[in-house]
Amino acid sequence: MSRIPQSQRLRDQLEDAIVEGLYAPGDRLDPEALASEYQCSRTPVREALQQLATTGMVEVKPKRGTFVARLNVMEVVERFEVMAELEGMCGRLAARRITSDELTALETAHEACRQARDAGDSDEYYYRNGVFHECIYTASHNDFLAKEALRLHAMLKPYRRLQLHVRNRVKDSFDEHERIVHALRSGDAETARRELMDHVRLQGDRFNDMAASIQRLPPPRA
Repeated sequence: MSRIPQSQRLRDQLEDAIVEGLYAPGDRLDPEALASEYQCSRTPVREALQQLATTGMVEVKPKRGTFVARLNVMEVVERFEVMAELEGMCGRLAARRITSDELTALETAHEACRQARDAGDSDEYYYRNGVFHECIYTASHNDFLAKEALRLHAMLKPYRRLQLHVRNRVKDSFDEHERIVHALRSGDAETARRELMDHVRLQGDRFNDMAASIQRLPPPRA
């Protein structure tokens, strides 16, 4: 399996802590205290906080420090709704425009997801899953759409990653990938759009499963 940089692992740990409410919205995140808590140097802490700032999980306030952002449940749901639409558009265009080299890259990413699934490693599956989706964004051959999809994908990383901890979610996710690959391989634009939208959309049982997995989202603004 791939070797994940320390800053990425630390970022994942901080994301978990924020989503699970260990750090509340508005809490100040002190790099020195975090370095001591996670037993690392301040360099990966600073890198992790910078990464979290780009996704909106934390806010950097000049001369004051870094603080946990205030994001409520409805805002998360709204972002997932938009993400589903963007991914559907990427899938529809990719089915029409994907090259043979891009299809090979997608199938390679899909095989890496299979290996992570078989190893029972949900976090490794998540990293390989990210590559899988990025292959589809690239294959859309629409740079603006791909950049927007990447930006929102990054903002939703903690929620997408943690919902993979729900029982059977990795298996179900991989099965959904199988259908997406088949649609892209066969050039079926409408099926690719629909499968990707369904893959991302948080409705009904899927949202309930994710909410149960992460236990407690940050509370809404007062």
